[in-house]
Amino acid sequence: MRGNLQALAAMASKPLTYSHYLRIDELLALQSPRSDGPEHDEMLFIVIHQVYELWFKQLLHELDALEQALGASALDRALSSLRRMLTILKTLVSQVDILETMTPLSFSAFRTRLEAASGFQSAQFRALEFRLGHKRGEVLAQHPAGSAGRALLQQAWDAPPLFDHVLRSLSAQGHAVPEHVLRRDVTAAYDGDGAVQSMLVGIYRQGGLAAQLCERLVDLDEGLQEWRYRHVKMVERTIGTLPGTGGSTGAGYLRSTLFRPLFPDLWAIRAQL
Repeated sequence: MRGNLQALAAMASKPLTYSHYLRIDELLALQSPRSDGPEHDEMLFIVIHQVYELWFKQLLHELDALEQALGASALDRALSSLRRMLTILKTLVSQVDILETMTPLSFSAFRTRLEAASGFQSAQFRALEFRLGHKRGEVLAQHPAGSAGRALLQQAWDAPPLFDHVLRSLSAQGHAVPEHVLRRDVTAAYDGDGAVQSMLVGIYRQGGLAAQLCERLVDLDEGLQEWRYRHVKMVERTIGTLPGTGGSTGAGYLRSTLFRPLFPDLWAIRAQL
């Protein structure tokens, strides 16, 4: 015990370095290809997906800050968080360009080593979807009870989606958000509301920070759709119509997720502006 305390004290007395602060040694030890050789492109596949998970973590972190800003009616701070999230989404899209340098032949050389592992199992991305309003009970059930992923998803399932936070913030600022929308079941799908749309038209015509916030939400919705589309085309380019790993339908499932708006009211009013 005394020896452990002395070792900790010695570590604490050393000056902080770049490598120590960022835990570079541990980070660089996390890439473990499973293929024989290993296949050259398996390293790229692992690195890209680990980086995706880090960006998902940052998006969830920014979403926390965005919701807090909305709760405080600090629209300037909310806009700042949204701008960062939009920039991260552009980075996610650009990373597909790197992944597409991997040919179908090079992917097939190690694909069987993935066994049941699949991007569909990313708890962080599913939590992000839930918090943006795209909730599906079957996704929740895919993660075992008691697992860290299930806990993250359950929290996101029970919480109000982003658009509900926006409407509550607008209501606190005096905008006429219908009471039945403010009191809705936040685990249920939201398909839009005519009274909400009329209120949003008024906000756009007034201008100001609230109108800017609404337009940045449209950008966020469009940015996620762009990432989904690039992901679909990358999968089609790499494996064609083959089923995905983990039992998914691959590109077929991904195509089914396209063109589903997160914020239907904001799209419904475009012809009225």
